[in-house]
Amino acid sequence: MNLLETHGLEKRYGNYQALTDLSVAVPQGSIYGLLGPNGAGKTTLIRIINQITGPDSGEVLFDGKPLSSSDIYRIGYLPEERGLYRKMKVGEQALFLAQLKGLDRATAIKRLRHWFEKFGIQGWWDKRVEELSKGMAQKVQFMVTVIHEPELLIFDEPFSGFDPINAQLIRDEIMELRKNGTTIIFSTHNMASVEEMCDHITLINKSRSILSGPIDEVRRTHGSNVYSVAYRGSYERIAQTLQQPGSGIELMAHHTDGTTPVLHLRSALDSTNALLQQLMPLMEVVALNPLVASMNDIFITAVKDYNQAHGIKTA
Repeated sequence: MNLLETHGLEKRYGNYQALTDLSVAVPQGSIYGLLGPNGAGKTTLIRIINQITGPDSGEVLFDGKPLSSSDIYRIGYLPEERGLYRKMKVGEQALFLAQLKGLDRATAIKRLRHWFEKFGIQGWWDKRVEELSKGMAQKVQFMVTVIHEPELLIFDEPFSGFDPINAQLIRDEIMELRKNGTTIIFSTHNMASVEEMCDHITLINKSRSILSGPIDEVRRTHGSNVYSVAYRGSYERIAQTLQQPGSGIELMAHHTDGTTPVLHLRSALDSTNALLQQLMPLMEVVALNPLVASMNDIFITAVKDYNQAHGIKTA
């Protein structure tokens, strides 16, 4: 069952097309990765879900019904650009924001005390926000995002600015929320986090969805024919040959594994033997191993292929 669906969303700002026929389906209880280059349309989609703006056409369904103004109390949103009132006391501001989410004062105080203790910042209740470190301020914003226990949480780059310890703390809390049945939309450029946390993804590019599905299926179907090749030979000669049109091999990365140089290649050839036949005149192949492509590789390749197919120049 899907908690959130969009069908054929269109959004234009003047001459700029922000979304084009965009449809997504977010399964209930999942972590859904919303991916794409800067300016792809992710933020516009998030703003529509949060009813900050509306689509020009198309529809949004929440829990099987058209999205309504009352659904805002069932959604929590942590934007990438955080903002707290610097002169207010931390507890006072957290309480104010919790009450805006529909909580009564007693319930808000009880839940906030729990979160302040959980994050180890009990002593900061009566401090002013301007006295907080960036990481502590972000913890406060995370708390007020989840305080009303929404069914859908939307996190836009939730780990931005956190040190590794606090990033892991927030990551653990997100996974716990998912474990308890919360549906999460997770927008990030960190592909390692996507691989670690997400169940499903949609990749938006130039206002359109160009790749969507369960992450394991995406990696299986779009990450095939990738190889690691340990070799001996001239990298310059190899690279020059492989970059020629019609080689059927794309050079993805080059690094050194111990003392042996290694290439990562994507092959359009019909077999491993055909790939070896192409490589052996160029190098001494020490080892060749198929790889499961990373989400980072799939992201880059999907965007590149889409742009090339549509004559779009990539900066």
